[in-house]
Amino acid sequence: MMAAGSGSLLQVSEIHRLAVVGGEAVIARTTGHRLGQVLLPRSRFADVEAVATATLTLGPDAGAFYDRGWARRATGRPRPALDDYRQAMALYRQAGDRAGEAATLNNIGLLYNGLGDRRQALDHYHQALPTFREVGNRYGEAATLNNIGRVYSWLGDRRQALDHYHQALPTFREVGDRVGEAATLINIGSVYDGLGDRRQALDHYHQALPIFREVGSRSGEAATLTSIGRAYDGLGDRRQALDHYHQALPTFREVGDRVGEAITLTSIGSAYNGVGDWRQALDYFEQARPVFRKVGDRAGEAVTLTNIGSAYHGMGDRPRALDCFEQALPILREVGDRTSEAVTRYNIAMIHRADGDLALAVTELERAVDLGRQIEHPGLARNIAMLEQVRRELAQTRTQA
Repeated sequence: MMAAGSGSLLQVSEIHRLAVVGGEAVIARTTGHRLGQVLLPRSRFADVEAVATATLTLGPDAGAFYDRGWARRATGRPRPALDDYRQAMALYRQAGDRAGEAATLNNIGLLYNGLGDRRQALDHYHQALPTFREVGNRYGEAATLNNIGRVYSWLGDRRQALDHYHQALPTFREVGDRVGEAATLINIGSVYDGLGDRRQALDHYHQALPIFREVGSRSGEAATLTSIGRAYDGLGDRRQALDHYHQALPTFREVGDRVGEAITLTSIGSAYNGVGDWRQALDYFEQARPVFRKVGDRAGEAVTLTNIGSAYHGMGDRPRALDCFEQALPILREVGDRTSEAVTRYNIAMIHRADGDLALAVTELERAVDLGRQIEHPGLARNIAMLEQVRRELAQTRTQA
């Protein structure tokens, strides 16, 4: 089952196998959890799932359910993961294990965030945070602060996001959690990327990348490469962007990270969109969309629909573009992604303008500007300028009439 590694890891794996075969539940659970602690940070999710499933043949175990839930969530199976987490939660509560309960609440929050349900995610994180503090688990506290920051970032509240990240980062460093430190650096970089400060973003990404490589986190390394690619794309360096995306994509596939794979496919498509290669862009977006749908990532699916619409618009097929934008819009509103909603409304406005429906264009641009003001969108100035331009065009047509 396992690739060559340290002798001790192979030894623990063999002890676990023999314990399962011999029906030694206590030994199987202890060694299975030790394997999970080593293999999960290394993105060896298939191995973790196999170990946990074998352990569970000897009866219910909170640690095995927890580890298997993590592996299933990471490989794009949120519903089975949620079932595992709920069983882990019940067992932790039954045993009075507050630390295990908090860790499971945090991971359920991660799962809901991946499904685009930000409110459920925040609810679980806010249950986990005081519990971690109560039991003195500084690592868990930092991880939860980091995750709360990610939700606020998604909701467009970048100040709240940075506040939580800057609380998490020194705590991760204090407890020596290199993976948590790197993940937080990525998240801080992502906020700067969203604000249009690509150099600050790249600085944080380049701090994170060697840490992920040092600890052997293949999934973290791939996510960082994708983030670096997006920053270069924002700077207009499409060659560098594509180079980093094409390094990340096979790694995501290798470790079974379907969400990371879909995000990277979308990013590659966006790079081709940026140079006007609409057909190449469309090919990558169409590969990403069913993956987002399969893993239940509503936000990812909606953003991809917007990107598909942009490609069709570039190809001159305005009706198909508008159809994609209008499919994306209610999903973006449902999941609370105001940044992408503003972009989608701007795109809809441009189609209405091209079709001569200037009043409808003004209405959509007003909504896009209002959203942009709420979230400090980096494209706000452009949107305001376009709104004023279309208002002038509308006034001119009315004068002529």
